[in-house]
Amino acid sequence: MNFRTLCADEIECRIGQISDKGLTLLLYKDARVDQNILDETVGCMNWQKRYVRENANCIVGIWDEEKKQWVEKEDTGTESFTEAEKGLASDSFKRACVNWGIGRCLYTAPFIYIPANDEKGANFRFNNGKCRDKFVVEKIVIDNKQITGLAIRNATLNKRVFVWQKP
Repeated sequence: MNFRTLCADEIECRIGQISDKGLTLLLYKDARVDQNILDETVGCMNWQKRYVRENANCIVGIWDEEKKQWVEKEDTGTESFTEAEKGLASDSFKRACVNWGIGRCLYTAPFIYIPANDEKGANFRFNNGKCRDKFVVEKIVIDNKQITGLAIRNATLNKRVFVWQKP
């Protein structure tokens, strides 16, 4: 079963670490992306999810018409800082979908470091140890399930702040 690659607008950026010198970004997908890709690829009636161990583990099953049975993949998650129980369920679902291959390319992302300033000025606004700017994946190139090109924009400042191409 082949799932399509993620589109740039399906990938979100989250600040990993930050200082007055720069910040790191992490790439991730949300559960709606997984649901949409499952619907597109196998049909909305041919996949299911269920939770075990108080939502810590999610099992995603896909109907195999040839075998006339559900084929399942499972993974665990971690609680989020905002809504622990919901975050745990969402994380375990997204991880189970990665086991099916959805968004696995995100694990091949380069180290994304954004310096506070470059030759064109500030790349983000840093105030009291925080940055509230929104960063978006402007462009991504995925070849053979590997990220080979990436451009990130600070949408708040309307400025491209990161460009990378695999050597």
